[in-house]
Amino acid sequence: MLGMIKKVFDTNQRQLNRMQKQVEEIEALGPEMEKLTDEQLRAKTEEFKERLAKGETVDDLLPEAFAVVREGATRVLGMRPYPVQLVGGIALHEGNISEMKTGEGKTLTSTLPVYLNALTGKGVHVVTVNEYLAQRDAHEMGQLHEFLGLTVGLNLNSLSREEKKVAYEADITYSTNNELGFDYLRDNMVLYKEQMVQRPLHFAIIDEVDSILIDEARTPLIISGNGQKSTDLYRFANAFIRTLRQDVDFTFDVKTKGVLLTEDGMNKAEKAFHVDNLFDLKHVTLLHHINQALKAHVTMQRDIDYVVQDEEIVIVDQFTGRLMKGRRYSEGLHQAIEAKEGVEIQNESMTLATITFQNYFRMYEKLSGMTGTAKTEEEEFRNIYNMNVLVIPTNRPIQRDDRSDLIFKSMQGKFAAVVEEIVERHKKGQPVLVGTVAIETSELISNMLLRKGVKHNVLNAKNHAREAEIIADAGQKGAVTIATNMAGRGTDIKLGEGVREIGGLAVIGTERHESRRIDNQLRGRSGRQGDPGVTQFYLSMEDELMRRFGSDNMKAMMDRLGMDDSQPIESKMVSRAVESAQKRVEGNNFDARKQLLQYDDVLRQQREVMYKQRQEVLEDENLRGIVEGMIHSTIGRIVAAHTPQEELEEDWNIQGLVEYLNATLLEEGDVTEEELRRLDPEEMIELIYKQVKARYDEKEAILPYEQMREFEKVVVLRVVDTKWMDHIDAMDHLREGIHLRAYGQIDPLREYQMEGFAMFEEMIASIEEEVARYVMKAQIEQNLERQEVAKGEAVQPKEGDGPAKRKPVVKNEEVGRNELCTCGSGKKYKNCCGIGK
Repeated sequence: MLGMIKKVFDTNQRQLNRMQKQVEEIEALGPEMEKLTDEQLRAKTEEFKERLAKGETVDDLLPEAFAVVREGATRVLGMRPYPVQLVGGIALHEGNISEMKTGEGKTLTSTLPVYLNALTGKGVHVVTVNEYLAQRDAHEMGQLHEFLGLTVGLNLNSLSREEKKVAYEADITYSTNNELGFDYLRDNMVLYKEQMVQRPLHFAIIDEVDSILIDEARTPLIISGNGQKSTDLYRFANAFIRTLRQDVDFTFDVKTKGVLLTEDGMNKAEKAFHVDNLFDLKHVTLLHHINQALKAHVTMQRDIDYVVQDEEIVIVDQFTGRLMKGRRYSEGLHQAIEAKEGVEIQNESMTLATITFQNYFRMYEKLSGMTGTAKTEEEEFRNIYNMNVLVIPTNRPIQRDDRSDLIFKSMQGKFAAVVEEIVERHKKGQPVLVGTVAIETSELISNMLLRKGVKHNVLNAKNHAREAEIIADAGQKGAVTIATNMAGRGTDIKLGEGVREIGGLAVIGTERHESRRIDNQLRGRSGRQGDPGVTQFYLSMEDELMRRFGSDNMKAMMDRLGMDDSQPIESKMVSRAVESAQKRVEGNNFDARKQLLQYDDVLRQQREVMYKQRQEVLEDENLRGIVEGMIHSTIGRIVAAHTPQEELEEDWNIQGLVEYLNATLLEEGDVTEEELRRLDPEEMIELIYKQVKARYDEKEAILPYEQMREFEKVVVLRVVDTKWMDHIDAMDHLREGIHLRAYGQIDPLREYQMEGFAMFEEMIASIEEEVARYVMKAQIEQNLERQEVAKGEAVQPKEGDGPAKRKPVVKNEEVGRNELCTCGSGKKYKNCCGIGK
């Protein structure tokens, strides 16, 4: 009965059965394709394009197109996709995630749907996690696509705008996720439509999809300019935090990593900074600096979360263990760590354009992905990206021996046992891959192995220039490789000669990661394509995951039983407890990403409106209609402000209205107080608009047509870009402080949505008013030029640094009105040196 229920509800198997029929169709076409010459096989591409033009769909072409690619791959690459790879290709074409185990040939699988969808001519993007893999795949798989008559582009960080444009115009473009996102942002900052490099986003296949859409989902891509804020407050806050004592002045929760000032701590802060009430809204900035300094000292650990290198703080990616050069913590945390470590505090940056990977990739018409581990995050993929996860069977049965976890009382005992195990396996020549969570763990094990005289490679954030090479050799006889869990992802470990006979690759995990997915990836390094292999995790009661989820009772039990450090326990109960702890952490992380998305969706809707309208401005040859619309809206708002409905007519401020019009839209005498007093508000708007249009006509009559049109464009682009950048900055600040509303029993997200919408409306009104004023009042110079409001260029990570997740490196040409004045007065620029500007 249970089996029957399982069968009914096993949607994965149902989907596989459905796809199997298509696989049989593709395989049946094999002999026919084999008979074709190279030229005839290539001619199929043009035939497919013609059939699409006549009304057939890509779904109709799937069996034939897959059969063509399969035959092409056999001839060009010497590899023939297995039936399970055809299934994976169908799943990708349908916009889903193919979960394929390590070594099952994901890269070759992707060529099938890539070719089929590229036939539409709308462009297919193949997305990888770093430029090494993008170059490798573009070169290797590109040979196949070019053989079949399609064009292949490679989009790298180092390319010029013209070269990028060529790469994006190809039928198939290989790129990293970072570069795609940055190009999208840069395209929406250009001054001429010809400078845009991307085409509309059609179809993307993401390799290592869980890494990009889950692990990096909370990392926004940012193009930013240097702010002008003072760094003194970071130093003061840092000095103050050094005087505090844990559990007296602040509390720290190991599980949530939450750190909070106690009542005593708050009193100390108020005394130290000479303020009456730390929670007064006017002290929000001070409180923020104190909180970030506290976080820097208590939750951020040197050589785990960051390293100090060349007098700079460099972030260590918690998932890959790589150094993320060019990336900085946001909201002042990076500056707080700089103050803590005594290095130079760099200026905060002002965001000019930003997008998260979640929102960037949701803009594609169709999205799919491949990875070895996605099933544990299926709910998130379905809810946020509308993609189902399909587990593709392996080509050969898995022979790997996944052993139960060994649990030790202390870390010392655990590491001693790990080293003993490595030495034993190394003696018989079996290759060993040791997975660690932190850099310091890999260095500790390395030192222990050196003392035992075991030759080995260490692959961590401090040394991974030869990453792919080291990982590829990790399956050779006698090789011992210590690596952070995700190092070398995307590179296959092939077994050396004679290694199968001695048990294949042994994978040893020194600690459980908070995500089951990362553990599964480490296990999946062994036992590819039916190879033998063994995996074992070593845990201790002092591991972070165990401490966070109550290992105290277990430790007490081990003490009672008189167990020493050399005796591990192998307990299903403990393993289940670890897995349930991981599930809880995954749930918390999912909630955090979901909340981020809810907040980011507010900005996404605004961004889409702005970018769409900006695109129209760039493409429209004549903006007069748009400008007149802005002028009309501005007049309507100004008249309404000076003639409120709730006031009597004689109390209307008609004099103020005339003064405003003379200063911004008209010349003196164009409309008079007497004229307006005789009219109702609707008639006033009509009269004023008629007069403004007459002035517009006069201006147009003086200037050559082209110059007038260019003048409108210069004004609109300049105003829109300046206001939008100020708005992003203001939204950043709103979001930083919005959580304080929760103290008043108010939902911060709802408040953020409402206030964000109100701010957006204000920005639109401000844009319309400024454009109207500039167009009507500015003197037009002969040498008009469109100018960027701020210059943006992303930092190029040095080779081997891995992909930089953030590239905040842009010089801002002017001080923002709401930023602190550079004269050092402590006032905002608009209230100080910027008065009247």
